[in-house]
Amino acid sequence: MPSLLIVDDLVSVHEMLEAVIEPTGYTTAFATDGEKALARYKTEKFDLVLADVDMQPMNGITLLRELKAYDPSVVVVIQTAYASTDSAIAALKLGAFDYLRKPFQIHELLGTLRRGLEFRAQQVRLAEVPAGGNAADLATRLPGAGPRWERVVAQVRKLASVRGPVLLSGENGSGKNDVAEVLHAAGGGAPATLVRVDGSLYSEADFRAGLLGEKGEGGEWVRQARGGTLLLQHIERLSLPVQREFVSVLRQNAQGFRLIAATTQDLEAMVDAGKFHEELFFRVAAVPVNLPPLRQRPEDLPLLIRHICAGVANPHFEGRLVEFTPDALAVLSAYPWPGNLTELRAVVSRIVTESETRVVTSQQLPLRVHEVTHWPSLTEYLAGQERQYLDQVLYATRGDRAAAARVLGIDASRFG
Repeated sequence: MPSLLIVDDLVSVHEMLEAVIEPTGYTTAFATDGEKALARYKTEKFDLVLADVDMQPMNGITLLRELKAYDPSVVVVIQTAYASTDSAIAALKLGAFDYLRKPFQIHELLGTLRRGLEFRAQQVRLAEVPAGGNAADLATRLPGAGPRWERVVAQVRKLASVRGPVLLSGENGSGKNDVAEVLHAAGGGAPATLVRVDGSLYSEADFRAGLLGEKGEGGEWVRQARGGTLLLQHIERLSLPVQREFVSVLRQNAQGFRLIAATTQDLEAMVDAGKFHEELFFRVAAVPVNLPPLRQRPEDLPLLIRHICAGVANPHFEGRLVEFTPDALAVLSAYPWPGNLTELRAVVSRIVTESETRVVTSQQLPLRVHEVTHWPSLTEYLAGQERQYLDQVLYATRGDRAAAARVLGIDASRFG
């Protein structure tokens, strides 16, 4: 039987909740404040925790924070006063599974507990999947050696073992789709259950039909995603009314699918400006992953280019890989790649396919990549890529040390 820890400073509430919940198949235990609840959870471990906000000496929000620090997988439902939206938002920020506004209906309570229990069961199943036993690891799909990308890879590997929502942010073409597909594959979902919805492509009516449904219980896209993943790209393009109603859909379908939201915008700034729904933000942004643009990853360019070359055939060379000379790699690394990985794949694939020589020099590169419009900033220069930046800028200025020094704002003697 699933176990539930009820935390409330009123014994009468314990008695009422016990009478309602235990007949539905739960075993219940009680604590009258946050400190006692934390101590009891550490010794007994429960499937669910139902905690009131207003308690002394440790309130429900502090208890949630402490529980998450002790056990990140803990599933906590917070009870808050009906008018206290701030407490509900604060709980979501800290990773609460959901909240109930008092006074609540019995069916709301039981439905929330059921969804929390199903979520917990999914977490347990995913934790039992052997590490690395799933498809497409991100480091293999998008190789990189720099610290920025290594942090992303490490974060994605951790997220592969959980089921909660993820927010992917970054410029167009920075790899958000690749990360979403890796997370979906790690969750064990069949390819058919990865449902992609682009917020920039559909009308208000489409979103109401696909996301919300007639009664706000989820439309066609939500039903298709159950058991798998709903990838909602450009989530910032949803209207505020749709965002508000989508929160209700997420509350009802929290266990049914994994939500991966993707954006090119700063959603937190949009919340502050009143342009994005606050509760939706904290429901989708509990685990944010920011993907750096390619111009901030110059050390990864050679690996990415070789990876792309390995997947593109040239009919002239019978399976042998097309290679780029150091001068060609220097030019490609100095180019800002405004289209990021999408543009890099397109440019390199075309060069490899059309090249009549197996070794590509800088003279064979498209004219636009020779026109360097982004120079490494002094901050980037000082961030650990000194020699590489110096070489790139020196090459791009055709060996003119004085010109290169002016670009970077350093002494020309630094080129050595």
